[in-house]
Amino acid sequence: MESASQDINLNSPNKGLLSDTMTDVPVDSTASARTSVPEGLTEAEEEELRSELAKVEEEIGTLRQVLAAKERHCGELKRKLGLTTFDGLKQNLSKSWHDVQVSNAYMKTTEKLGEWNEKVTQSELYLSASSTLEDWNEKLTQSEAYKKTQETLSQAGQKTSAALSNVGSVISRKLGDMRNSATFKSFEDRVGTIKSKVVGSRENSTDLQSPAGSGDNPPQDNAPF
Repeated sequence: MESASQDINLNSPNKGLLSDTMTDVPVDSTASARTSVPEGLTEAEEEELRSELAKVEEEIGTLRQVLAAKERHCGELKRKLGLTTFDGLKQNLSKSWHDVQVSNAYMKTTEKLGEWNEKVTQSELYLSASSTLEDWNEKLTQSEAYKKTQETLSQAGQKTSAALSNVGSVISRKLGDMRNSATFKSFEDRVGTIKSKVVGSRENSTDLQSPAGSGDNPPQDNAPF
């Protein structure tokens, strides 16, 4: 144990002393990798199982590589077709929901729910509650308070419609009166006067421009000398 207490600092001048005093210990890699033989198995059976395990693991690795290549190819095809990730997700959800609907568990659950619904609707408690609610509804609709409320609402609706109709008639009448008023007619006359002045000025400017080319050819004097 004296050699173990030597200085092993890399910066120490005695850093090589520890390695000189240590000897190599042979290590059996096969023995370290191999565990003890399970109970009930011979060494031959263990070797056969280990060989089969290695073969299955190799097949799993190959299948993973093939799956990754297929997924890349699928992504390229979707990209060329313009399919987005959302479209793929929606398609997967639709397929998953369809698989759920056709599954045995879903069909059994649906049947059970149908049976429970039938039992509940045919039970005495449900029938009694439904009959009681129908009686309450009939009594409510036949009560004086309900009839008065319904009549009041109907009258309020009729009054509102009549008021809106009267407002429309008043507005139309006011517009007609305003059109026939002296102020509105005076305004129309002024607009007509301005319009006639504008049209007349345009016609005068056209008449002034038309004889402009007559001065180019002066009239000839045909009198005899």
